[in-house]
Amino acid sequence: MDYSLQNHASYIGRPVSELPTPALILSKPVLERNTQILLDDVKRLGIKFRPHVKTLKCIEVTRMMLGDVHRGIVASTLSEIRGCLDLVKEGKLDECLYGLPVSASALPFLETLSKSLKIILMIDSEQQIDLLESYASKSSSPIEPWPVFVKIDVGSQRAGIVTDSPFLPRLIQRIESSSVATVYGFYCHAGHSYACRTEDAAAAVLQSEVEGVVEAAKVLVDGKSDRRVVVSVGSTPTAHVVKRLQGVLPEGMELELHAGNYPTNDLQQVATSLVEPTQQAVRILADVCSVYPERNEALVNAGTIALSKETGDFPGYGVVVDRPQWSVVRMSQEHGILGWTESDQTRRLVEKTGSKSGDGEKVEAAFTVGDKVLLYIQHACITAAMHYAYYVVDDEDIVRETWVPWKGW
Repeated sequence: MDYSLQNHASYIGRPVSELPTPALILSKPVLERNTQILLDDVKRLGIKFRPHVKTLKCIEVTRMMLGDVHRGIVASTLSEIRGCLDLVKEGKLDECLYGLPVSASALPFLETLSKSLKIILMIDSEQQIDLLESYASKSSSPIEPWPVFVKIDVGSQRAGIVTDSPFLPRLIQRIESSSVATVYGFYCHAGHSYACRTEDAAAAVLQSEVEGVVEAAKVLVDGKSDRRVVVSVGSTPTAHVVKRLQGVLPEGMELELHAGNYPTNDLQQVATSLVEPTQQAVRILADVCSVYPERNEALVNAGTIALSKETGDFPGYGVVVDRPQWSVVRMSQEHGILGWTESDQTRRLVEKTGSKSGDGEKVEAAFTVGDKVLLYIQHACITAAMHYAYYVVDDEDIVRETWVPWKGW
């Protein structure tokens, strides 16, 4: 497929049904509503907000997430930071948290980028301070101390230190005694919040996030009236219930929320019951290439490379938008197999969005070779990373813009 700007922009003004496949479709009205909801929530709470740019990786959505107020982001890759430099030139972006514990390979690039905007590092090991000191000692020019977030593990067991670990006060002391770093704040990500299925459950996880970073921050700020740190919490499920935050932070702490998937949402988010199916901004368009009545399945040209192998409570790897009981049940690299599925989640989709399907529908009644189908996806962050152009549509599914994401690391 031709991914040149001239080619994909040539589809502007045309309906989704005329697009080449597989294609990633973004609903701009849904994106705008989703981003505004969270901007309004944090404004009412009077807290800081730091959007994570890793989901759609493009300047148009980053600008939308920041609104007119917020001036900091989280990025997972160097290419995302480079892509946001135009926002620095526009005066809309001041700082970026590099969202992985810092690596030796990334340091030279981060140092260069720090000349354009404030770069905050993620730290969860004393060895990373050793790394920063070693790098500084070999530099031909002085390096300013890096502001760092100390990563706290509040249950995800991905990165970070638990609050009752003896390594936490040691790490804080190590940072504060070093000439190459200073504690900017304490950061956690409740990835386990994706298992929540009610608003109450998500609110409980959010509260535990706040309690975790506050407990960690007390190691540094307790009794020190002159010291202020940021405590940063969030994930998309907990961001959806941020309005339920309770309590007042101790003196010297400023609360910040971070989240990344919320502009798009996806089947994993719908499974939490915290968003409606209509709040999904991303769909994948695919062609029906073959139909197999003898096994009640159909073949589409959206496989692993177009969808990813992410799974969730919804069966399969993607769900047909207007026939939710048909899912992508198997995949290879470029082949996706549609099969009839039944689950509590797909029945919920049928009830909420309606369906053309009857119980036990035959594939030959549902699909014909040459049809185009739209698929809801399991995890927008992973699927979007597979695509080289986003077709941005209005409420009538007419392409109005095309956006180009930042690729690579």
